[in-house]
Amino acid sequence: MVSMNTNQIEALIGLTATFGILVLLILPSVFGLVRERRIDRQIREAQEARESEPAQKSSSRSTVPSTATWYAEGRRSKKLVNS
Repeated sequence: MVSMNTNQIEALIGLTATFGILVLLILPSVFGLVRERRIDRQIREAQEARESEPAQKSSSRSTVPSTATWYAEGRRSKKLVNS
């Protein structure tokens, strides 16, 4: 049977605590890398799908202005009125 003295038990606890802290510090980076690889794969798949589909006519796109365009147009017209 293997018996450990107090110094060996304290060293084991310290080593375990150090390893646990190291894992806690590295884990977010690993999750971030996995997430970025997944996003890169999705972007790559979307680009490949876009390249493989036939060219669309420009008339099939929506002609409704974006919110930013609508806001900018409103700001311009107010400046003209106030001038």
